[in-house]
Amino acid sequence: MKLDSSLSAIVTGGASGLGEATARMLASHGVKVAVFDMNAARGEAVAAEIGGVFCEANVADEASVDAALAKARAAHGVERILVNCAGIAPGRRVVSKNRETGALVAHDLATFRKTVEVNLIGTFHMIAKCAVAMSGLEPVTADGGRGVIVSTASVAATDGQIGQAAYSASKGGVVGLTLPVARDLAGSGIRVMTIMPGLFETPMFASVADDYRKALEASVPFPSRLGRPEEYANLVRAIVENDMLNGEAIRLDGAVRLAPK
Repeated sequence: MKLDSSLSAIVTGGASGLGEATARMLASHGVKVAVFDMNAARGEAVAAEIGGVFCEANVADEASVDAALAKARAAHGVERILVNCAGIAPGRRVVSKNRETGALVAHDLATFRKTVEVNLIGTFHMIAKCAVAMSGLEPVTADGGRGVIVSTASVAATDGQIGQAAYSASKGGVVGLTLPVARDLAGSGIRVMTIMPGLFETPMFASVADDYRKALEASVPFPSRLGRPEEYANLVRAIVENDMLNGEAIRLDGAVRLAPK
């Protein structure tokens, strides 16, 4: 599917990091982009800069998603591209020690549940809602392609670290749903892919100490640095434009394999 002004796209988590870079990349090729995010101030700014539309959305809430989709489609028509970048990354050990009392405490279910709801259920929620609409569109490729969906997992899906039980479980779920969803949607001409980023330059790394940052960079075999959001966006472009990419999760990580901590 060639990127051009005939296409519209939705990018969740599009106000920052990987999502912002993807929204900017798509817009640079003429695609009409709807930025879905909960950060209204930043989302409005990004959308204005790329000539898109901002839609405030909590991907884990059906009413919020429905309202955001209605706004996006009123502005740009039904999306041909969905990129799922919205997510959270809390850190909790399964068993930890209360700093004040010294008592051992278990990982709270609320944090685990919220992580799965946003990262996994939220991703599937967006896929299902967008796939229904995409399925009603006319094909735009010689093979009968109607749309492309790209989700974001993480290398933590397969080599999660200490404290990442909830995060790794949620991202492992995203990897696990990729092939069956691609098979489900094959008859509709909708391709489904997942990207598993390694250590990337995103807002969560903005405040880390220099020595810790250097240690992270050194852990990446080559190139020995944090990935750039634009490199994630470039892979999204490659996926959209290569019609044989379907049903697979791709590591984008400089050959890093996460240590236990």
